[in-house]
Amino acid sequence: MRASFEVTPKPLLLLSNGHGEDLSGSLIGQALGAQGQRVLALPLVGHGRAYLQAGIEVLGRTRECSTGGLGYTSLRGQLREIREGQWAYLLGRLLWLRRHRSQFGLVIAVGDLLPVLGLWLSGLPGAVYLVAYSSHYEGQLRLPWPCGWLLRSKRILEIWSRDQLTAQDLSGQLGRCVRFLGNPFMDGLPTLASGPSPEARPHGRQTLALLPGSRMPEALQNLLLMLQVLERLPSQLQQPGRLRLRVALVSALDQQQLEVQAGRLGWQLEQPAGEGTHVLQRGSLRLELGWGSFGEILQDSDLVLASAGTASEQAVGLAKPVLQLCGPGPQFTASFAEAQRRLLGPGVCCAIGPSGAPGTLEATAELASQLLAGQWADGGDWRQGLERIGAERIGPIGGSGAMAAAIMALVPITR
Repeated sequence: MRASFEVTPKPLLLLSNGHGEDLSGSLIGQALGAQGQRVLALPLVGHGRAYLQAGIEVLGRTRECSTGGLGYTSLRGQLREIREGQWAYLLGRLLWLRRHRSQFGLVIAVGDLLPVLGLWLSGLPGAVYLVAYSSHYEGQLRLPWPCGWLLRSKRILEIWSRDQLTAQDLSGQLGRCVRFLGNPFMDGLPTLASGPSPEARPHGRQTLALLPGSRMPEALQNLLLMLQVLERLPSQLQQPGRLRLRVALVSALDQQQLEVQAGRLGWQLEQPAGEGTHVLQRGSLRLELGWGSFGEILQDSDLVLASAGTASEQAVGLAKPVLQLCGPGPQFTASFAEAQRRLLGPGVCCAIGPSGAPGTLEATAELASQLLAGQWADGGDWRQGLERIGAERIGPIGGSGAMAAAIMALVPITR
């Protein structure tokens, strides 16, 4: 039986710990705001840019973590986090929440153990969107201590998982109902039906989308590796009339940085007459640069070359095949990529070899060529198979609205 708590008009608090988690939190917050509920955000990692872009107030003084996360990188990355004071910063954020808990009516934890721990330490009732864990990794989810114990707390009124398999697994492990309502990070993207199928491309032209990630300077290093993959594509694929090349870039990666770094690899930054899009050009290769157009670039793609976490999940949700390219890290490393393949299934693949090695770049280019050619050979069967994978591993669009409705049922607004 669900515990009852006094209903108040206090704002709800979104508590998250990562760039992808902030995105999902911001989308849930927007859905709540559309129903008249005031929401605030307390990001535990980074500045919470997704919240700010959504018009949601971010509390306290924030700081960026150079590794992009806390505790999920290599030992070297964890030692760097300690030297930079990231764990002390996290503790300060959690203590801030404890001191100011009386300001909030409900806490919505988005992520993994850390926001769940923050919810528990606040002493407030709340709900959890456990986006960071999935039973697809191992077949049975092994929650880190003490996450399982915390999730059994009666103050946690609802728990939502990132897929149906995990919901069933956790319901049995925790002895309470865990529901799958979809993944908010899919909301706001173009629908599957809005993009042309590979067979409908004019004159046999396909599109390769590059997703180098959102964290700087890692995103820049990943992009430089991707440029070297493009140079190794078969000559017929290097022709603009055969393969359109597009890259989705974050605002922190500006034109000046690109011009200097890509120039060292023989690429030139240009803006062709009559076009609003800047391009990087090297011989016949022509890479279109896109800032603020991630969703459109992703939907337009036939194949995605990715060094990204949440963006790869969104690609799978849109039935796009993903070819991983591991970089120097600290986030998108070989171990991260291997775990991602277990999570997202056969729609994601990666060339074998050391990250950044010439042989690995060659193998990645060859695999890209095979995947693009395979789409023409398989036609509709290929696309239908990717749609099944997306439905199984990611779920339908509309997760943020479903979670907002469940939250509103927990804490009705006093008007």
